[in-house]
Amino acid sequence: MKIISNENKKRGGIILISEAIIKKFIKDSENVENEEVRNKYGTVAGIVGIVSNLLLFILKFSIGFLSGSIAITADAFNNFTDMASSAITMIGFKLASMPADEEHPFGHGRLEYLSALVVAFMVMFVGIKFVQTSFERIMNPVAVQFSLIPFILLLCSMAVKFWLGRFNKIVGEKIDSSALKAVAVDAMGDVFTSGCVVLSYLIAKFTAFPLDGYVGIVVSLIILYAGFSLIKETVSPLLGEAPDAEMVDAIVNGLLEYNIISGVHDLIIHNYGVGRCIASVHAEVPCNIDIMEIHEVIDDAEKELSKKLNIHLVIHMDPIAVEDEDYIQTRTELARIIARNEKIESMHDLRIVGKGDKKNLVFDVVVDGDLSHSEEEELKNWVNDEIQKIHPNYNCVILVDKNYVKRHF
Repeated sequence: MKIISNENKKRGGIILISEAIIKKFIKDSENVENEEVRNKYGTVAGIVGIVSNLLLFILKFSIGFLSGSIAITADAFNNFTDMASSAITMIGFKLASMPADEEHPFGHGRLEYLSALVVAFMVMFVGIKFVQTSFERIMNPVAVQFSLIPFILLLCSMAVKFWLGRFNKIVGEKIDSSALKAVAVDAMGDVFTSGCVVLSYLIAKFTAFPLDGYVGIVVSLIILYAGFSLIKETVSPLLGEAPDAEMVDAIVNGLLEYNIISGVHDLIIHNYGVGRCIASVHAEVPCNIDIMEIHEVIDDAEKELSKKLNIHLVIHMDPIAVEDEDYIQTRTELARIIARNEKIESMHDLRIVGKGDKKNLVFDVVVDGDLSHSEEEELKNWVNDEIQKIHPNYNCVILVDKNYVKRHF
């Protein structure tokens, strides 16, 4: 007799079934950093989605045809688009895994996002078509014939869709796939739309009111909303969304662990698909250390962090005068001034040009959000006026930088 542990009971049957499928068809399933393993996850999720949605489409279309319900028929074709979306997502994984070539030196990873975008437009198309069909049903109502067996089958289809949504969520989180996460959200939305259809089918037994067409409108609008949400989610990384805060923290904290690196700024991360990130950053290092020694540390940092975080990291060295008393005093005074202005996050790349009382302070300030040209000039003038209250003959030459990541340096 097989003993089931309390831990497995708590995890639930959905997770256990999902993990059983994963272990059955994916060897070395825990090695999700491996591109081949990740692609197998996409393939398995795609096949499961195609088979499940095809069966649901056949089932619901048959019930809709026999009962004359436009709401059930609309829900059936929603499952049909979900089946197509699983196929497209699976193809997207295959195409995204193609190696880099001369025309695409950073690989084809963004094709995964494009496949999700195609799916989103398909969902929108189905929603628009069934808004039209449902409106026609309201204008020309047709009686819906209730039957117990189809009603029970519809309830079963909701259970299947709920499991499918959870399965895609588990796989999507495991391999960090925005496409599969979107499919999971769409599937859970289908549970709600199917619930509306089941309700209208049940109520049709007790009333002659043409509720079917109105529920069809509701279902269609939910489908449209799901399509719009998918478009929004998939377009964002294609346009160049802000990088993940955890990745930013990992890069910055990782660099600051090296003894000679005292500060980090100008971090920019470009996403060319999951597992295909390129980052560049400026690291502040002491100017009184041998350049070859600094280069060796920076070179090690690039290699070690690139391997650890699965990115391609490029580091620019910014020397700072850590033992110059004039530099330290001036930097401290500027830091106090900048701390009083909420628009300024930080300062970096300070250089002092000139000797004696007349000096130019050349440095960058980092701001969060977009400032207009006039606001930038006001900010520069304010900093310059504040420093001249302390040193009347000093002049500030300021470059305004924008913060491209979700972290304040």
